[in-house]
Amino acid sequence: MYFKQITVEGMGCLSYLIGCPQAKVACVVDPKRDVQDYINLARDNGMKITHIFETHVHADHVSGNQELRSRTGAKICFMENSPVAFDHIDLKEGQRMAFGSAMLEFLKTPGHTPHSMSILVTDMIRSMEPWLVLTGDCLFVGDIGRPDLAGKELIDEQTRNLYNSLYHKLGNMPANLEIFPAHGEGSLCGKGMSSKSSSTIGFEKINNPVLNLTAETFEKQMKQSFPERPKSFSHIIQTNKNGVPLLNRCTITRDMSPCQVKDQIDRGALILDTRDTAAFGGVHIPGSINIGFAKQTANWIGMVIDPNAKLILIVSDEEAYANMTVHLHRIGYDNIIGYLYSGMAAWQEAGYPIHQLWQISTEKLSNKLKTGKYDYLYDVRIPSEWSTGHIRQAKHLPLTALLNNALKIPKDKEIIVTCGVGYRGNIAASFLQSQGFQHVHSLAGGMKAWTNSGQPMSI
Repeated sequence: MYFKQITVEGMGCLSYLIGCPQAKVACVVDPKRDVQDYINLARDNGMKITHIFETHVHADHVSGNQELRSRTGAKICFMENSPVAFDHIDLKEGQRMAFGSAMLEFLKTPGHTPHSMSILVTDMIRSMEPWLVLTGDCLFVGDIGRPDLAGKELIDEQTRNLYNSLYHKLGNMPANLEIFPAHGEGSLCGKGMSSKSSSTIGFEKINNPVLNLTAETFEKQMKQSFPERPKSFSHIIQTNKNGVPLLNRCTITRDMSPCQVKDQIDRGALILDTRDTAAFGGVHIPGSINIGFAKQTANWIGMVIDPNAKLILIVSDEEAYANMTVHLHRIGYDNIIGYLYSGMAAWQEAGYPIHQLWQISTEKLSNKLKTGKYDYLYDVRIPSEWSTGHIRQAKHLPLTALLNNALKIPKDKEIIVTCGVGYRGNIAASFLQSQGFQHVHSLAGGMKAWTNSGQPMSI
C-alpha cells in the first residue's frame, strides 16, 4: 500500500494520497485546490488517480476536487445526503472500495458537519485488520472538530452527534489504530490542535482532554467559545457545495500600470499590500490593507477581507505575486485583478496620492505612557497571549474583536496597536486607516520588542 500525507503549512490542511503501485491505482482524500502535488506523486509511483473522497464539505479551504477531476477524470465521492450540487457518487455506511492492496471503508461520523465521514484504511498485504483511520474534522490530534459551523440552530444536534461519533464510533475502535485527521496546527476548525500530524485512538482517549468528559460536561464545553469564524467561511462552504471554478477560469491580468490600478480603485477594487510592515509604513496607496507573507497568511486574509472583493496586490516581485495567488485561491479569493508593476516606486512617480503608517518605538511609547499623552492603546493578541504579560495601560481587544468594533472607536483620536511581533498590529492599523482613522500607529516589533527593551509588564 502507498500512503502519503500532504500538508498545507499555516492553514493546517492535511490531505492524503492512498493507493497501490502494483495495481497502478490511487485515490485522494480531502484535496487542496492546487493539485499538482497529487498528480506528481501518482505519476512518480506509477499510479492513476481514479477517485476523490471528501470527508465533509469544508469551511476553511476551497477543495481541489473539481480541479483534480478535470486533470485526471477521477470520480468525486461524498457520504450520502451531503449537500453538494454537482455530479458525485454517494457513499453508504460500511461501504468498501479497494485500490489494489489498500482497502477503504467509509463510516458516518457526523458532528463537525451533519454528513461527515471517517475512512478506515487497511493494507491487505500486511493484515486484514485496519491499520489507520482518516478522521476528517471529527477527531484531531489533541483536539476535536468544532460543531458550530453548521449553524446555531443545529448546535444541540451537532453536539450530540459529535459526542456519539467520538465516544462510541471512534472510541470503540482498537487502541493501536492510527488516526490521521484532515487538519493540524494552524487550522481554525478546532481550538488547540497539536503540531503532531498523527496519533492513535488509545493515546487520544487517554491524553485528549475532550475525550474524558461526561456527556453533560461535553455538551457544556462544546457550547463555549470557538475560534472566530472568518468572513471567508460562508463563502468557502457555498463554493464547495456548488462546485469550485477551475483555476484556468480565474481571470488574472498580471502586471498593471499605475493608471490601470488607479482606474480599478475608482471602480471599487481593494489593494492588498503584501510587503513587510516597515515598507508599508513608509509609503502605501491610501485604503490599502497590509497582510504580509506569514505562516497563517490565508487565515488573516479570511478574517479581514471580503471574499468577493476585487483585489490588486502590491508585491516585491512576480514570484511573490504567484505565491500569494496560491494562498488566495486556496480560500476561494478568485477575484484577483493583478499586481502593480514596478511597485510603489511606479505609483509615486505617477504622482498619485500616498499615505504613511508610522510605527512607534518602544522608547517613544514608554514616554507617552509616562506622561499620559496618548488616547487609546490596544493589544490585539488572543487571550492566552495577553495573559502571559501585557502593557499595564493597554486595553485588550483581540484583532477579530477590533475588526468588528472599529466604528465604536473615535476616529479623531490617536490609536496605537500592538501584538506579538508587529504583524497583526500592522493588519489592525492598516484596517483602521482604511476606515478613515487619521492618527494610527503600530508598535514596532510588538510585545517582543517591548520585552527585549526592558519595559515593564503586567500579568
